[in-house]
Amino acid sequence: MRKLVLVVAASLTAIALTGCGTPAPSPAPSGSGDSVTDPAVAALGGKIVFGTEGTYAPFSYHDTASNELVGYDIEVAKAVAEKLGVTAEFQETSWDGIFAALEAGRFNAVANEVELTDVRKEKYDMTEAYSVSYPVVLTRADNTTINTVADLKGKKTGQAAGSNWGAKAEGYGAEVEPVPGFSEAAAAVKQGRIDFTLNDALTIADYFNTTKDTELKIAVEITDDKVYQGFAFNKDSGLLPAVNAAITALKADGTLAAIGQKYFGKDISS
Repeated sequence: MRKLVLVVAASLTAIALTGCGTPAPSPAPSGSGDSVTDPAVAALGGKIVFGTEGTYAPFSYHDTASNELVGYDIEVAKAVAEKLGVTAEFQETSWDGIFAALEAGRFNAVANEVELTDVRKEKYDMTEAYSVSYPVVLTRADNTTINTVADLKGKKTGQAAGSNWGAKAEGYGAEVEPVPGFSEAAAAVKQGRIDFTLNDALTIADYFNTTKDTELKIAVEITDDKVYQGFAFNKDSGLLPAVNAAITALKADGTLAAIGQKYFGKDISS
């Protein structure tokens, strides 16, 4: 009996010592998994809300048949949200109030071909670029006074209030008259109320492809003045590392190239 007790005691001691040992570390999960554990992404509560115009084709607009919100920026935003493991939602806001709405917390980010300027980088968290383009000058088809960038000096242009295009036009020496958006600027050019409007080459190309307008023309292409666009978040949002990683991954896996092909027939991400 004594031998039996000793054997049982020894066995229990061995089991106890084994149980006190340090367990082997679990293997790291496959895939990046960064967005799942990122505290800033987790704080979104499963969704990321983007502010957008909904009237700026082909980047953010409504399909004429379905009335669904579509566009290059819309699809990029959805793809980024998917990479982050959250759902993308959109809140339509006019351009002249879109940054005020961002600052007021009505949404998490602006997705509306926001140029990555130094001034904006000082005030907001600006992501890596997901599209690259250049400015073009739109005039009446019968205009013969604007043929170079130098000709813009002293001319009157219509630009959306607070837009980077207005700042560029002023830099070229033009007099800027605020307008609600591109369609109003184009109409003002036709009516002769302004001399020209400045905008993204991609936007203007889509305008002509869609409208077949013969009353207007591209008078100047400023190809050496590249513009880079990305998302804007409030300063110190904490989301830049995860969002930039998502944009980089979408470039690498061909997603951005495919979206560009759909809307422009080419990759515009770089």
